[in-house]
Amino acid sequence: MTSTAHFPLAAVVAADDLKLALCLVAVDPAIGGILIEGPRGMAKSTLARGVAELLPSGQFVTLPLGASEERIVGTLDLDAALGEGRAQFSPGLLSRADGGVLYVDEVNLLPDHLVDLLLDAAASGVNHVERDGISHRHSARFVLIGTMNGEEGELRPQLLDRFGLNLALDGQPQPALRAEIVRRRLAFDADPQAFLQQWAGAQDELRSRCQAARDLLPSIALDDATLNAISQRCFDAGVDGLRADLVWLRAARAHAAWRGSAQIENLDIEAVADFVLRHRRRHASPPAAQPPQSQPNQAAPGETVQSNPDGQWGELPAQPQAAGERREPPRWAKKP
Repeated sequence: MTSTAHFPLAAVVAADDLKLALCLVAVDPAIGGILIEGPRGMAKSTLARGVAELLPSGQFVTLPLGASEERIVGTLDLDAALGEGRAQFSPGLLSRADGGVLYVDEVNLLPDHLVDLLLDAAASGVNHVERDGISHRHSARFVLIGTMNGEEGELRPQLLDRFGLNLALDGQPQPALRAEIVRRRLAFDADPQAFLQQWAGAQDELRSRCQAARDLLPSIALDDATLNAISQRCFDAGVDGLRADLVWLRAARAHAAWRGSAQIENLDIEAVADFVLRHRRRHASPPAAQPPQSQPNQAAPGETVQSNPDGQWGELPAQPQAAGERREPPRWAKKP
């Protein structure tokens, strides 16, 4: 067994909605990361590692809870800057994670200012370090995956909202699923290389599909018809702010790319609705809707939305299958 052998995402049993959401943030990291909630022992880290193998770099970086800010963002050597006339930068975890996955287990136990820092870098794709008037910037484009057990403490609502997508794992899978999960884990532990070989075809297909979706993504228009539908849904859900609208639009486009579609359709909007709204819904009813007003300059369906020049467009527990039941492939893996 080699130290680099990781359980393939294609072999993970059930958790179809979560696998879909993970694939979507791999297609477009600008969605803003994903927060996975659930009890211990639900293979959250296994799923996160599986996503890294779908990315070009395959990089997977774990951020320990005791990490300091300097270890995360990197440090500047001021003595070198004064003596050599240039800043000498020592990379941190954000630099190592560039192009891959940054994984934070028990993110709810991380100090708030560090969570804020991670979310800023994930949203902007840039890490900026400044000390005594000397600064350094570098690319920090990574998929941020945070996990947490709500019984051990909650994230502040302001930070919760900044995660693009939010899903929860069911801590009580059905007996048949539990047994299959254990079987595959035992097979992997007994002979990792044989297990990887068995699932190599499915894993390669998944990796190729992610890359094809990434290639297609820029050509899919963020059209007004989609934006209007999403904004209305966010209003109906009583969502504060506009981050949900932005995330939902990006996630719907990533889902369209995942399907191989050239445009966003209603099924793409619906497919990611719960991922976006789960942590943003308010229990209180939204204000009564005002009578519709004439909008003579409203764009027609299919007309593209002009995105912010600064890039501001950038932010399922599956039903168990009964014994003998046949069903369509799960939507996370289903081809158009």
